[in-house]
Amino acid sequence: MSQTAKTMIATALALVTTAVLSARQQPPAQPPQAPARQSATPARPNDTPSDDHEFVAKMANGGMAEVELGKLAVKNASSPDVKAFGQRMIDDHSKAGDELKAIADRKNIAWPTKLDSKEQALHDKLAVLNGDAFDRAYIKAMISDHKKDISELKTESKSGKDADVKAWATQTLPIVEDHLSQAEKADRSIRTTEPSGKKQR
Repeated sequence: MSQTAKTMIATALALVTTAVLSARQQPPAQPPQAPARQSATPARPNDTPSDDHEFVAKMANGGMAEVELGKLAVKNASSPDVKAFGQRMIDDHSKAGDELKAIADRKNIAWPTKLDSKEQALHDKLAVLNGDAFDRAYIKAMISDHKKDISELKTESKSGKDADVKAWATQTLPIVEDHLSQAEKADRSIRTTEPSGKKQR
């Protein structure tokens, strides 16, 4: 074998050896990284805190009931004071309800389409009464309901986390406090005098 041939063979072997060593020194291939998981329910900046959400739902149902019961009062009451109170319930709670519904719509809070079972039961009970019997039962229910509403409104106006809902509660509180005052005045009136004009015993 000629010297040239030997040189070519040696060069080829050196190249092969270098290639093998280089391949061994390469780091192992890394498995592809899984993409970061996205949250199934990303937080929305306008989400209403759960306590405020519950408050809105409760006030929406209560306000709707006040309007419907107010309609019964205008129709079935015998006392002028009770009729006047019923009309005010229609006017004030319709307005307050429209304002609260606008807030609920902006914040994707479900709005009730009918009275809950408790309010419906009260409506059905009062719907079959007339005159003095209606006056007494209706005003008794209104005094009780408005005391509860005032407590709820005070809590929300002090501790609410959603600024819009809290502002609505603060604005509505003195109106509902005046409702209670008017209901108590009507109650004193119907307790003092019977339809015939005689004092009750």
